[in-house]
Amino acid sequence: MRTIRPVKVGACTLDGKHIYIQSMLNVQAEDVEGNVAQAVALEAAGCEIIRTAVPDLEAVRLIPAIKEKIHIPLVADIHFDYRIALEAAAAGVDKIRINPGNIGSMDRVRQVAVVCREKGIPIRIGVNSGSLEKELLAKYGSPTPEALVESALHHAAMLEQFDFTDIVISIKSSDVNRMIDSYRLAAEKCPYPLHLGVTEAGTERMGLIKSAIGIGSLLHDGIGETIRVSLTDAPVREIAAAKDILKSIGKRGGVQIVSCPTCGRTKIDLVSLAKQVEEAVQDVEKDVKIAVMGCIVNGPGEAREADIGVAGGDGIGLLFRHGEILRRVPESEIVPALLEELQKL
Repeated sequence: MRTIRPVKVGACTLDGKHIYIQSMLNVQAEDVEGNVAQAVALEAAGCEIIRTAVPDLEAVRLIPAIKEKIHIPLVADIHFDYRIALEAAAAGVDKIRINPGNIGSMDRVRQVAVVCREKGIPIRIGVNSGSLEKELLAKYGSPTPEALVESALHHAAMLEQFDFTDIVISIKSSDVNRMIDSYRLAAEKCPYPLHLGVTEAGTERMGLIKSAIGIGSLLHDGIGETIRVSLTDAPVREIAAAKDILKSIGKRGGVQIVSCPTCGRTKIDLVSLAKQVEEAVQDVEKDVKIAVMGCIVNGPGEAREADIGVAGGDGIGLLFRHGEILRRVPESEIVPALLEELQKL
């Protein structure tokens, strides 16, 4: 079991006991109202930590505006300008994402470290395979896991010089294998909480696949305290995807739906039925497994592990619980009957 140095981000404690879901606002920084609205929507969707880009000093005004309307921690994403970090800290941000090696002199690093330590603001160091230091590229020949981890630990050491250890590390790559290997190496090398993600993962279809493999593999290893599923899509889609990944690996409760892929015995529009069930239970918070099967002969038995399920064919629907048939209903009443039985659990 990995020993983690706990880090508090607002009311969240990154210690491995809970995997926090993150996302990032993608509204232009000058649109304060748009950013606030998107942050509120993300929180409502289940986001637990929100990050916003703060590209210049003017954009610092986003911080109090957003924090006034949400109840979850806000992270300021800052590149190069240490003054923005100082102003973001003064504005009450809950966490700062900045790489100490990119902000100039050690005195600038000291100023950021001192202010953040005094205010209890952690710093996330974010290393990306696409922006690795030239000297490390020369040393390793490419952005290898060893190079990425060395970069992250170098940035961390700069903060440690000023007795700052409230550090979170992310080591992202668009290459899933490199991402997995990098985080595994980082987990061996340091005790800091790790923020997981496959960067530039792509649109929803491929982005979800790559993120599920990369993030899921590491969570299965016991690695990772926060996650972000990066999608070229609306940020709320990232939250849904993250929840599904966590549920699939047993790290989060809620409804899980299992459904058969259909075969020549299927005598019901199972694809449509499964989608109807998925939509009907999307707001159900019970920890239940629901089966949607296409064969009334074998379906209940094959889905014996499900808490509740339905199977259909020839105009008839069967409701069953752990493989035992509860009752039969007309095909048109399958979904309402399922919801009725679900309320009894």
